Amino acid sequence: MGYEIDFLPVGDESSGGDAIALRYGNLYGPRSEQTVIVIDGGYLKAGEALVEHIREHYNTGIVDLVVSTHPDQDHISGLRVLLEELTVKKLLMHKPWSHSTGMAQAKMVLALNARALRTELRDSLQGATDLEEVAKAQGVPIEEPFLDWMSDDGVLRVLGPTEDYYRELLAEIVEPAADLASKASLETLLHKLLAGTVYEDLDIETLKENGETSAKNNTSAICLLEVDGRKLLFTGDAGVPALGQALDVLEADGFQPGSLRFVQVPHHGSRRNVSPSILNRLLGPKGQTTVIGTAFASVPKKNPENKHPAKKTTNAFRRRGYPVHLTQGTLKWSYFNAPDREGYSTSIAEPLHTSVEDNGGS
Repeated sequence: MGYEIDFLPVGDESSGGDAIALRYGNLYGPRSEQTVIVIDGGYLKAGEALVEHIREHYNTGIVDLVVSTHPDQDHISGLRVLLEELTVKKLLMHKPWSHSTGMAQAKMVLALNARALRTELRDSLQGATDLEEVAKAQGVPIEEPFLDWMSDDGVLRVLGPTEDYYRELLAEIVEPAADLASKASLETLLHKLLAGTVYEDLDIETLKENGETSAKNNTSAICLLEVDGRKLLFTGDAGVPALGQALDVLEADGFQPGSLRFVQVPHHGSRRNVSPSILNRLLGPKGQTTVIGTAFASVPKKNPENKHPAKKTTNAFRRRGYPVHLTQGTLKWSYFNAPDREGYSTSIAEPLHTSVEDNGGS
């Protein structure tokens, strides 16, 4: 079997998102010997681009599985277009209102007076409820991507979150801790005021162990594909605790660091979503001078504050043998045993930066 993975560009010059199409199977054979999957759909424009891309490069109007990792607008909005314009056999998405009384109440408020909800909560619920409505209208069955969900052919497996962890995260989303929100805003201000640079090389690493991302990001479905023994990992916007739980599952099955052929850099390369210890467990130790696998990150065209991606994050992947390829307004294609594409050229990965953001970046 072969596979190909396409990360489409998302957003305008300063904002990004995820829109990922992939297929595996006998890519030189008939459609019946292939499986097509979409993981997140970016904004509406990215959804339209996904539809066009699948028709042109996968030669089909049928998608076997659509995965919504979490309901951020830059991940979920374009999936509506996909469900409306293509034939989708199954949708994986979380339905938070089925796991939290607070979310169920918020969904009712959304229908009556959306402005009464906090912006973040309103946007998340709106994206999820809209996608559910479209799926129902199109007759697309919905299942939830919790730990141990597996595709019928056994190729795709969900590594997290568990239902219990998901419910814990929902409680944080419904009623966020005021001190945490205040801390985040103060840190953002301090980063802008104190941002500087620090030296790094193949051995010197300044990425911290204490990265924190939002509860909503940690609800991301983490998906592993295994095609002919080649492991491909998709992380959404998952952070350190979510990735740690997924690694617990993998390690229990005998997973060894560095056995991935492809990995998605979480949350567009944010330094808040990974740590040295997590990357050691996932990719292996630092100091690698050879390429072990490939990493992709969906990022905007411009990155003036070194947020998406943070240089110290791309460095951390590279020094473990996984150089990072950035979308930055262009499509990125990773493949194995797949037909050539006319007009495509070799992607150049991010170099090892010797000057990285110190307190800047997020």
